[in-house]
Amino acid sequence: MGFGDAVRTCWKKYGDFDGRAVRSEFWWWVLFMVLVQFAAAIVLTIVLIIFQNLGFLQWLSVLIFMVIVLAFILPSIAVSVRRLHDRDLSGWFYLVGFVPFGGLVLFIFYVLPGTPGPNRYDV
Repeated sequence: MGFGDAVRTCWKKYGDFDGRAVRSEFWWWVLFMVLVQFAAAIVLTIVLIIFQNLGFLQWLSVLIFMVIVLAFILPSIAVSVRRLHDRDLSGWFYLVGFVPFGGLVLFIFYVLPGTPGPNRYDV
């Protein structure tokens, strides 16, 4: 799956936790998310520097940045859960990321190839 296909799929499946996500879908989405949020952070920084004395524009730019960040939360969780499903793991394993070193465990699950053939999460 290419970059554009992965991004379109993740937006289409915005809150869809069913099914599986191949590695390329997951990692292209992560790259897209990082690039968009990095670009938004740069624009926010520039706006905050240029408009230091205009409080309204500063707050508006921070609000827009927060909306962008919040818009990525649900599809990111959904594609992460679908990626775990591809490994034939429950989506509840996503909660491992909230304990110390849990992010490393999730990273390993995300990097490993999915189970070959059908598994219990196929739609």
